[in-house]
Amino acid sequence: MKIIMLGAPGAGKGTQAKMIAEKYSIPHISTGDIFRANIKNGTELGKKAKSYMDQGQLVPDELTLDLIMDRFKEDDCKNGYVLDGFPRTIPQAEALDAALKAEGEKVDFAIDVDVPDENIVKRMGGRRACVNCGATYHIVYSPTEVEGKCDKCGEELIVRDDDKPETVLSRLEVYHNQTQPLIDYYSQQGILKTVDGTVDMKDVFQAIVNILGA
Repeated sequence: MKIIMLGAPGAGKGTQAKMIAEKYSIPHISTGDIFRANIKNGTELGKKAKSYMDQGQLVPDELTLDLIMDRFKEDDCKNGYVLDGFPRTIPQAEALDAALKAEGEKVDFAIDVDVPDENIVKRMGGRRACVNCGATYHIVYSPTEVEGKCDKCGEELIVRDDDKPETVLSRLEVYHNQTQPLIDYYSQQGILKTVDGTVDMKDVFQAIVNILGA
């Protein structure tokens, strides 16, 4: 079962991907993890990726795809995987399809965790992070015992720049321009499944399980 997760930043697709991976005993593959693992292990592809990242540049699509296809060859992927964070654009999706087709494989499901922009702005605006130990909280979903103070070390909590409304809106704009077209792309292939991401995460997961099968 080869699954791609779609959804805006803050829609909760990473959380759902982890839960899917656990239930179906398939790996949760995120591009960030692949980059870090290859750089840490000093692979040729990792060295190439690091040279771009060190200059503050995005890793080119072709190299990212090479790293992903390389990851798919590992034993834990024999029953499938949940891919999170790639593809983000139509050219990436087309390149992934072509690379999989060359291996006689294809994506089985593209799952879109659908959350309206205003919900995402509220959700991310409620996140808080500890400046000292890095622990994260949410004023609604996982509040601290003492408001504004970290439960673990007692230091002050902050709203990270990434979670400020203006930053969130800017990231959402990029998502709608670049990634939203993927919803049409996978819909035309007949593999897109949409779930309501505004309900409790356990209910979101149950909706996904109903799609994938027990």
